[in-house]
Amino acid sequence: MIDKTVSTLADAVAGVPDGATVLIGGFGGAGQPADLIDALIEQGARDLTIVNNNAGNGETGLAALMKAGRVRRIICSFPRQADSHVFDGLYRAGKIELELVPQGNLAERIRAAGAGIGGFFTPTGFGTQLAQGKETRTINGRDYVLEYPIKADFALIKARRGDRWGNLVYRKAARNFNPIMAMAAACTVAQVDEIVALGALDPEHIVTPGIFVHRVVSRATSAPALPAHSQELTR
Repeated sequence: MIDKTVSTLADAVAGVPDGATVLIGGFGGAGQPADLIDALIEQGARDLTIVNNNAGNGETGLAALMKAGRVRRIICSFPRQADSHVFDGLYRAGKIELELVPQGNLAERIRAAGAGIGGFFTPTGFGTQLAQGKETRTINGRDYVLEYPIKADFALIKARRGDRWGNLVYRKAARNFNPIMAMAAACTVAQVDEIVALGALDPEHIVTPGIFVHRVVSRATSAPALPAHSQELTR
């Protein structure tokens, strides 16, 4: 019987090694697997390369992981925001490396890893510092730069519901980077609000098929319940 559910957050992030590359879903706080990030802090893996759209907000979630000194390098699109003071401090002190990637390129590099594409040419970034040292080509009169896939050891993602096979559905904009990240890692771990019985998910609504998911953990059974208004904000 296929059952990818694990009972605790600690089990969900077990085996993440020092030096791993970890994809973390979310757009700011929307769709960010905050419980899995907290579990990763407790797990203790260090020297991580993190791939995320942002570089943390406030002092929770991804920012807390960086503040704990676990991140060596971050690949992201928007490292600086009004509340990105943890990243700012670490970067200015030379304690964290940054690879800045335009958002569309970031999404496509992750998607390419999941699709088995060896590389792709994009006009975004051509002629800028982001293209320095990269192969370029003119195609049909337009200039392009070669980008390579971003494949990870682990992906930590968040979904609204999942079943024991790992099929997932998402809540509105919280979907963001999570589906493509699920496809681009050797081990994908999904934090869900609810684990439902097989057949309860409409096949037409499943966004991430279980073939891409290796572990599923329900925050309802592995973390203290949040007030209703807080649950809405974190979905």
